[in-house]
Amino acid sequence: MDYREAVGFLKQHDNYLILTHKRPDGDTIGCAAGLCRALRGMGKTAHVLPNEDATPLLAGYLEGLTAPAGFVPDTVVSTDVATENLLPDSAVLYKGRIDLAIDHHPSQEFFAKETCLEADKAACGEIIWKICTELGVMDADIAAPLYVAIATDCGCFVYANTTPHTHRAAAALMEQGIPAQALNKKHFRTKSMARMRLEGLILQHMKLYHSGTVAVACVTLDMMAQVGATSEDTDDIAAFLGQIEGVLHTATIREHEGGEFRISVRTKADLLNATRVCARLGGGGHKAASGCTVKGTVEEAEAAILAAIDTQLSQPNQD
Repeated sequence: MDYREAVGFLKQHDNYLILTHKRPDGDTIGCAAGLCRALRGMGKTAHVLPNEDATPLLAGYLEGLTAPAGFVPDTVVSTDVATENLLPDSAVLYKGRIDLAIDHHPSQEFFAKETCLEADKAACGEIIWKICTELGVMDADIAAPLYVAIATDCGCFVYANTTPHTHRAAAALMEQGIPAQALNKKHFRTKSMARMRLEGLILQHMKLYHSGTVAVACVTLDMMAQVGATSEDTDDIAAFLGQIEGVLHTATIREHEGGEFRISVRTKADLLNATRVCARLGGGGHKAASGCTVKGTVEEAEAAILAAIDTQLSQPNQD
């Protein structure tokens, strides 16, 4: 359904539970918070399912919005979720029971009963903004998390996915009187000392390929321990390597317990399709930003993603 049909759906239903994806970013959290507040503004009952993976940086946007223990919804909505496999453990109960998925990922698997998909949008927050505008429900409390959703998914409007529509949505949200400067400082211009030291280690150990256009770096548990970093210190760490002059494509490999490695791939999309790279390892996402998970050793993870990149670069058509 298109966003106007999604508006009709939201008007007709009630008793909502909103789901976010595992390892939540600003887009999924901001969309859930904004949509929840908008539904409440319409007089609906709405809650966000607590996400055990949310960092303190993002969890604050859900304050006062999370579902109480024992809440039984009539209507389940997901925001910025491309596949049910991306639901956190707390949401596994709702697999096969999602009524509406609102998303912007080209890799959307259409797992919900109804899907509102706009794959040309830089952030799911742009779609939620359109929905809230059509609903006629908007204020600073709704606008602030939606601004965070949009700004974080386009790198504060510098990523290639940024469009005129992205700027128009952000401008409209700013007109609600949100503290945009403070939000941008919080999410884009503030780093802990541990994060700064971690970036130093990443630079020491990263590897360059394809005449310096491809950068691959691992963030191991040992590196995290060495600088005293927590998961919050790695927020948006995948964007770091792309700041290096001459680098077009990056793969950031983050080690987790149990031999699991979560890989974030960022590319110059007209030269390398990140979705196709990650699809070779069971992942997906966007043409310029995708992810996947592999198991094994750090050496095996690095070899796997580099092979996927090499194979995709050899393809004649990246579209």
